[in-house]
Amino acid sequence: MGQLEGRAALVTGGSRGIGAAIVRRLAADGAALTFTYASNSEAADEVVAAVKESGGQAVAVQADQADISVLPELFATASEPTGHLDILVCNAASALVTPIADVTEAAYDELMATNLKGPFFAIQKAGEVLADGGRIIALSTLNTAMPAPGISLYAGSKGALEQFAKVASREYGGRGITVNTVSPGATDTDMFRESNEESVAGMLVGMTALGRVGQPADIADVVAFLAGPDSRWITGQNLRVTGGLLI
Repeated sequence: MGQLEGRAALVTGGSRGIGAAIVRRLAADGAALTFTYASNSEAADEVVAAVKESGGQAVAVQADQADISVLPELFATASEPTGHLDILVCNAASALVTPIADVTEAAYDELMATNLKGPFFAIQKAGEVLADGGRIIALSTLNTAMPAPGISLYAGSKGALEQFAKVASREYGGRGITVNTVSPGATDTDMFRESNEESVAGMLVGMTALGRVGQPADIADVVAFLAGPDSRWITGQNLRVTGGLLI
C-alpha cells in the first residue's frame, strides 16, 4: 500500500514538466489525483493514460489558474474520489523574461494573476476544505535567492508566494496542516528551455555540485515527501531542490 493510499490530491499545472512528474509520483504513492491544465489537452490525456496504465487514478480538468471563479468546482471535483481533499500542490506558473524598463502593466497583471493571485486563493480555499492533517505545497524557484536580469516579475511573484506559504503555515497549523514551498534549481522543462539560452544550461551544470541539470522527477520526489506522513514535523519551510546550485 502506498503512503498516500486513501488520500485525494489536487495539482495545478499537471500536464507537463514538473507538474506531470508530481502527478505521476503522487498517483504512484496511492493518491487519487485531479490536476489542471491550461490548453494542451493532448499532453493532459497522456498523463492520465500513464497514471491509469500504472494502476493509479487521475482526472484532468482544463482550468486557468488566474481565474479564481473555478476554484469551488475544481476543489469539489478533486474531493469526489474519497469525499475529502488532503493535498494541494500549487505548481502552475508562467514566466516572462524582460527588463524592468520594458514591463507593461498588462504583462504585470497577467503574470501576477497566474503566479500569485491564483495560488493565494487556492491556498485560501484549501484552508476551508482541506482535511485535518492535510498538506499544501507551492512551487517556487531558486531565483528568489539567486535572481538574474529580466526575471523581476517571475522572481517577485514567487518570493511573495513563499511568504504566503509561511503565513498559512501559522494559520493552518492548529489543524495539523503543513504548508511548505519547494524551490527547484535549473530543471529540464519546457519553461526552462524557453526562458534561457542554450549556453545557460551548460554554465549552470558547471555551478551545480551534483554536476547536472535537474529532472522533473527530482523535484516530484521532494514534493512526494512533503505530501506524505514522514514530513509531519516540517512546515513553513522552503526546500531548495537544486542539486547544490546554491549552497
